[in-house]
Amino acid sequence: MQLTGLDWLIVVVSIAVSFAPALWLARRAASSTTEFFASGRAAPWWLVGVSMVATTFSTDTPNLVANLVREGGIAANWVWWAFLPTGMTTVFFYAKLWRRLGVITDLEFYELRYSGREATWVRAFRAVYLGVIFNVAIMASVNLAAAKIANVLLGWPMGQTLLVCAIINVAFAATSGLWGVLVTDFIQFGIAMTGSIAAATYALSHPRVGGLTGLFDQIPASTLAVVPDLSNWEVALPLFIIPLTVQWWSTWYPGSEPGGGSYVAQRMLAAHSERDAMRGTLLFNVAHYALRPWPWILVALASMLVFPTIADIQRALPHVDAALVGHDMAYPAMLTFLPEGWLGLMVAGLLAAYVSTISTHLNWGTSYLVHDLYRRFLRPDRSERHYVAVGRLVTALLMLAAALLTLSLDSARATFNLLLSIGAGTGLLYLLRWFWWRINAWSEIAAMASSFVLALMLFVLERGGVAIPQHLSLVGTVMITTAVWMAATVLTEPTDEATLKRFYQRVRPAGPGWRHVRAALGGLPSTDDLGAAFRGTIAGCAFVYAALFGAGHALMGHGVALAVSVVTCMISGAVMFAAATHQGWRSEHGP
Repeated sequence: MQLTGLDWLIVVVSIAVSFAPALWLARRAASSTTEFFASGRAAPWWLVGVSMVATTFSTDTPNLVANLVREGGIAANWVWWAFLPTGMTTVFFYAKLWRRLGVITDLEFYELRYSGREATWVRAFRAVYLGVIFNVAIMASVNLAAAKIANVLLGWPMGQTLLVCAIINVAFAATSGLWGVLVTDFIQFGIAMTGSIAAATYALSHPRVGGLTGLFDQIPASTLAVVPDLSNWEVALPLFIIPLTVQWWSTWYPGSEPGGGSYVAQRMLAAHSERDAMRGTLLFNVAHYALRPWPWILVALASMLVFPTIADIQRALPHVDAALVGHDMAYPAMLTFLPEGWLGLMVAGLLAAYVSTISTHLNWGTSYLVHDLYRRFLRPDRSERHYVAVGRLVTALLMLAAALLTLSLDSARATFNLLLSIGAGTGLLYLLRWFWWRINAWSEIAAMASSFVLALMLFVLERGGVAIPQHLSLVGTVMITTAVWMAATVLTEPTDEATLKRFYQRVRPAGPGWRHVRAALGGLPSTDDLGAAFRGTIAGCAFVYAALFGAGHALMGHGVALAVSVVTCMISGAVMFAAATHQGWRSEHGP
């Protein structure tokens, strides 16, 4: 396709509007690492929440959703919808605890919570493990989706796309720091959502689709079901049962970490107060699961009528490298029907989504490598401006590494599955370490090592022709990894008493897991209510799922189901907000 002058004008204007905050905030970001990596711990809740949503909305996300819907129907989205309980536990149990740490990165947690050389080693190792290995893999997946879309819409080869994207992202992320990322995310999310809605509108207007009525009349009912057929065990087990019963609490995945972590923790740490951390994380979960999915799903469903097979996609896009064509290419293929002006807005929206995600990952990964590795272990006595300068150099190197890795990937879903397998089995540890004093640094080491070794073994077996279903390998990895780290916990020396006391005084976790530490401190109480947190989590999940499915029922014209969803939303919403208020929702500042 060829973008017209109007299309390019819209793209250029959107870039200028998005980058203005980065230039305006560049001087503030350069003043210290606290400003560059944590926004001076002064970000309001609405900015925190929207930034989380924008970060998880990237060019690979609609491609992944299209891939899921075309292969498994709407219900296949449970592979990521099932992470909602993870997000809600973060809102009601962990957001306040993270904010009370008062640190720059979540990796500082390890030397505050654990003692000994092993605690220091875990912090250093995870700085590299997450900041480089995980982070670069995720950015490469996002780059791949951007390259596929640019190949379809602009005819650019992958190398050209990666070069342009690298220049834009490095110039932005290295200049603005987290303040610029947050503010620009807010602007870019609006642009990206507008583009998504426009794409869905024009996909529905295609002659082969015939609007909402034509779409739902032509697509099989089994494909439209939001819950898979529970009588079909082979489908329900991997798509619905395992994700809801095992995956959400057991698997570490950036953006959906049990207990919070990575860039979600970074934004909670940057929040102005505990209240802002809690509110922002709740806004993120509502928007992430209830607001965004349906425009992508509608485009994916429409693509099944316009491009029923991969061969149809290939014939429609003869200029696209055949190695890039898969079901995930259906989404960018549908964008080719957008008219002048709207095509430019869609490109601007996809670019905004891409930049918001990559800039966050660059800032997040750099914070680990500079603050938790370089500053902590290599050059501890340099000036703040020195660390900011090093951070800008590391930002460029991370982007280069991600671009090189992109050349070896073929689909976003493959990367998604690989990262899930590497993080399988560690989730329960990340949930319990805040509430059970006995967990120590060796628990973390054992969990990481066993999970990684098992993922590597499964990868080798798959390459050797031994195919183990994804859901079975997940359950097996979770069981073995959990057993390994639990054994390490009880067989190794606990964290020393002085460290436990300092951590408790700083964070004040509730529950029986800290009873003996609490007693040693003269009965120093926690200010949290675990009962209210449980009520808020359960009601929050019901509220968001009811909103998500209610939107689908409204689109499909299911009157009775829509009414049930609305009532469920009202009741669960009331319970959720009551629990949030009890947890300090209206408190202006945290302790």
